[in-house]
Amino acid sequence: MKIDILTLFPDMYIGPFSESIIKRAREKGIVEINIHNFRDYTKDPHGNVDDTPFGGGSGMVLMCQPIFDCINSLKKDNSKVIMMTPSGRVYNQKIAYDLSREKHLIILCGHYEGFDERIRSICDMEISIGDYVLTGGELPSMILTDSIIRLLPGAIDEESAKFESFNNNLLDYPVYTKPRVYNGMEVPEILLSGNHAKIDEYRYQEQIRKTKELRPDLLGDKYEDKV
Repeated sequence: MKIDILTLFPDMYIGPFSESIIKRAREKGIVEINIHNFRDYTKDPHGNVDDTPFGGGSGMVLMCQPIFDCINSLKKDNSKVIMMTPSGRVYNQKIAYDLSREKHLIILCGHYEGFDERIRSICDMEISIGDYVLTGGELPSMILTDSIIRLLPGAIDEESAKFESFNNNLLDYPVYTKPRVYNGMEVPEILLSGNHAKIDEYRYQEQIRKTKELRPDLLGDKYEDKV
């Protein structure tokens, strides 16, 4: 997969994309990530990429020209252009899975008061990571990139990905390690039984229980008769 990110603050990506799973995936050639400062594409003699809004109002609005030119220089037939914006579709694991099947993602990060509305015409999808306001689209784009890369074949252990939170709209089951007893708290006996069929059923029931307790909004009629 290839991911191109458009931003005004490329240095923000140095740390997050140089560690852990993302770093290893890049080194293995599983993903190619390129960071583009779309200020480099402006034709404004002063290097501006934003201007005051027509009709008045506070803040500055990102202009069409540098963003259109940057995206058009990168876009291919198999590209999907994503705008990070508070008004977009709220991100979840299903969207992450869908995007992990794409060949080329172009992710546009906003800043200041927002985008010129016409920029939406060059985007295929708008995504929000939640109902709150951030300074810009850089942090959301990092979250998007991380969640997608870990789903790519070879990025992490396949078995780990299979049983992660939000698969089948369920949270992950509780996990334990040594010692068996800590501060009077014991590991559930079933996990020490060696009976993998019973362990799998226990973990499934724990997923449902935990989701009902912490995130009941994720559950549908499918799990009403469980636990």
